[in-house]
Amino acid sequence: MLEKIPLNNILFLDVETVPMKEDFGELSPKLQELWAKKADRISRDDEKPADELFFEKAGIYSEFGKIVCISAGFFHSKDGEHVFRCKAFYSHDESQLLQEFANLLNRKYNTQEHYLCGHNAREFDFPYIARRMLINQIPLPGILNIPGRKPWEVTLLDTMDLWKFGDYKSYTSLDLLAAVFDIPTPKDDIMGADVAKVYWKEKDLERIAVYCNKDVVTTARLYLKYTLQGTLQDEQIESIV
Repeated sequence: MLEKIPLNNILFLDVETVPMKEDFGELSPKLQELWAKKADRISRDDEKPADELFFEKAGIYSEFGKIVCISAGFFHSKDGEHVFRCKAFYSHDESQLLQEFANLLNRKYNTQEHYLCGHNAREFDFPYIARRMLINQIPLPGILNIPGRKPWEVTLLDTMDLWKFGDYKSYTSLDLLAAVFDIPTPKDDIMGADVAKVYWKEKDLERIAVYCNKDVVTTARLYLKYTLQGTLQDEQIESIV
C-alpha cells in the first residue's frame, strides 16, 4: 500500500510536550487531587511522591500536559529532485501554535489522498494533538477527526506501527531504528526526557524546536528506507525554526 502513496501527500510530524505547570503546587486543588490519584497508580513502580512525579511524568498525559512544539515536514520537488522542508510551530501559547497547525492541515492536508506520519504517533502524537485542540476549543481538522471512521478511511501512518509487522509485544524507539538503518541520530543534543527541564528550567524553547525538527527529518528518512525510496541527504533539507 505504501508504494501507492505519493511522497508529496504525506506530512511528517512530531510533538514535544511538557507538564502544564512548572510546579505541582501551581495546579488547581482539583487537578492536584486528580493527579495524586494518577500518580498513585504510576508510583506502584516508581515509588515517588505525587509532586516529584508531576514534573517527570505529567507531560506525557494530555490532561496534565501541554504542547510546546509541533514540527511538520513535507517533500516537494526542486530542480528535479526531492527536497524536504521542515517547519516548527512553537510557542508558550499552546492555543496559538495549535491554531496555526490546524490552519495548515485545513489548508493543505484536507482530502482522503493526504496522510500524516509520525513515530509512535498513533499512540501519542495524533491523540495528544486532537485532545489538546479540544481542550483549547479548536475545531479538529478533518484528517484528525477520526471517531466513527472505518479503518481504511483513516490516513494516519506510524513508522513504529509499520515496523511491527503484526507483532504487538514491544516498543521500538526512533533512535534505535535510526541506528539499525544507519540514519543520523536525532538525539545528538537532548532526549525526550530532557524537554521539560529545557523548557521550564532553561527557558530555551528554540532548542526544543530544533530537536523536534530533527525527529521529523529522521522519521522521513526512516519512511524512505521502509519504502525503498533512497536516502535524504543533508543538502536536501530545508529547516525553519
